[in-house]
Amino acid sequence: MKAAGILALISCLVTATESKIYTRCKLAKIFSRAGLDNYHGFSLGNWICMAYYESRYNTMAQTVLDDGSTDYGIFQINSFTWCRHAKLQEKNRCHVACSALLTDDLTDAIICAKKIVKETEGMDYWQGWKKHCEGRDLSEWKKGCDIS
Repeated sequence: MKAAGILALISCLVTATESKIYTRCKLAKIFSRAGLDNYHGFSLGNWICMAYYESRYNTMAQTVLDDGSTDYGIFQINSFTWCRHAKLQEKNRCHVACSALLTDDLTDAIICAKKIVKETEGMDYWQGWKKHCEGRDLSEWKKGCDIS
């Protein structure tokens, strides 16, 4: 009986840490409800496009960079400046643990992404956006998503 309980606990822990890969339309609805459409002049299409090229909509995406920092979550937010991983020298301008950017609840990631856009040069922070989304017609990104 104890073994079954331990296995059930391990199963719950594994399930809780599995990545979630959102669909384009599900993200469009979440982003719209969170006020990202036209936030600082960036349409919803910009946000959906950027999230795709940064993480492929994967909440657990992590990229270790050459400088030793890591980009986290659906928006690939960097640990050196924006979130706290473990190092004291990190700036943590979003006042959030980097692990909070890896959950299915996108609240912290969205709040931090808004802060990045507001305090930097807009969406230029994200290389995926600059390379694939900037200056393009992005209306297709929310097409068919029933956003009101």
